[in-house]
Amino acid sequence: MARYVKISVIGAAMYERGNSSGVDAAITHLRAEIDQVLPDHPDLIVLPEFCDMCRSDSIDQYRALSSERGDAIVEFLAGIARQYGTWITCPSLRQNERGSWRNGIHLIDRQGKVAGTYDKNCLTMGELEAGIKPGTDTPVVKTDFGSVAMAICFDLNFDELRARVAKARPDLILFCSMYHGGLMQEYWAYSCRAHFAAAVTGLPSRVISPVGQTLASTTNYFDFVTTRINLDCSVVHLDYNAEKLRDLKRKYGPGVTILDPGLLAPVLVSSEIEGVTADDMLNEFGIQTLDIYLDRCRQKWS
Repeated sequence: MARYVKISVIGAAMYERGNSSGVDAAITHLRAEIDQVLPDHPDLIVLPEFCDMCRSDSIDQYRALSSERGDAIVEFLAGIARQYGTWITCPSLRQNERGSWRNGIHLIDRQGKVAGTYDKNCLTMGELEAGIKPGTDTPVVKTDFGSVAMAICFDLNFDELRARVAKARPDLILFCSMYHGGLMQEYWAYSCRAHFAAAVTGLPSRVISPVGQTLASTTNYFDFVTTRINLDCSVVHLDYNAEKLRDLKRKYGPGVTILDPGLLAPVLVSSEIEGVTADDMLNEFGIQTLDIYLDRCRQKWS
């Protein structure tokens, strides 16, 4: 059955401190950016990497300021989450309980509690030389709309990390970054069979379907966008399924969406009705998912 979630991604550029103190300037900046999407009543707000960092600060200055702030930014965003009943990311530099500095994302739930934390696994040389330590886990956070994995910036370049995320089978991947990644965004979405929400500092930020199609994007005029997606979906190859998919559409009409990105051959099947899931529909018509089809091909090779 349909599992809709409304996602806002914010691709804000870094702020300028001006005459305000570091924490006041950061909160003023974040408040102004978040206020742009609140009228849409999003279920989830995704902010870019180091969302509370001043443009002119070095990594050492940012670390010193983060140490002074303590949990002020997390508490501010938790207050937003509680007040507006939304999930929200807090991507920032932080010191963990063992004293190590991490580039991570707290995922804050609708009650303002940290539901899960991802620490960037694949650090740049600059981060390593600055004393930031890599994370080793790839947690999948259970939310009220589906399962969520996270990635940060340079992570997008590493196939071994992508393979671990794909194996975990999240419904949605949140990408908080200062680096866009280009075609790697679409490839992560497709290879992980997951929707992909990217918030990138000062660059196009978007929501991508599991077949690599951009569903919504920020523009040169607006650094934010909100869209509703349906997480009750499956990726299916057209081989041996084209006629079955036509029969599926004939029966369920607007109750099923079959999204074809073109040129790929796999399509995205989504249930738009109550009481029947996308998997129910595929089973009813004997339609196999893309992964089952690919595994059948592999078995024939041996």
